[in-house]
Amino acid sequence: MSIMQYNGSAIVAMCGKDCVAIASDMRYGIQQQTIACDMNKIFEMGDKLFIGLSGLITDVQTLKQKFDFRLKMYALQENRPIRPKVFSNLVSNILYEKRFGPYFAEPVIAGLDEKEGPFISVMDLIGAPCFAKDFVVSGTTSEELYGVCEAFWKKDMGPDELFETISQALLAAVDRDCLSGWGAIVHVITKDGVTTKKLKSRQD
Repeated sequence: MSIMQYNGSAIVAMCGKDCVAIASDMRYGIQQQTIACDMNKIFEMGDKLFIGLSGLITDVQTLKQKFDFRLKMYALQENRPIRPKVFSNLVSNILYEKRFGPYFAEPVIAGLDEKEGPFISVMDLIGAPCFAKDFVVSGTTSEELYGVCEAFWKKDMGPDELFETISQALLAAVDRDCLSGWGAIVHVITKDGVTTKKLKSRQD
């Protein structure tokens, strides 16, 4: 088993019309053994900016602390909130610094830019970014997520339709992966604010 599959995870971000959503499962496990079902894998990095981290949980927690520190330094130096694209480059640089002994985590970034609108990106464990206008996925469930997201996603969805689409895609995907699931959380970001909802899923 790959070290990236040791804890299991499922993270997906999707763009809509002037809105963006990010969702993840809630399982914390060690290989096939489930330890808890309230593990947070998505972290708020700004008013309309979130990051989801899949991979080894110890590295996820380490990176979260690093991102918090770098964001505070950015706020002190620049005296303004960080834009999603700038934050994506920051995350990419932090990961690439450790390319010879990398953090075992693959980030998914979702944010709403005042000028450029919805922004999503995903990167591998050495920070090579991939930007998309539809959806990005990460974690042990990424193959299943690609299939259902390609079937469900469509252009210019409103916040309610986007929530329904990302929720159904995630729940359908985690049912086919034994290393993720056990509940889910969805954040929908609009210009008016952030709506967070928890989903119930199969507990087996």
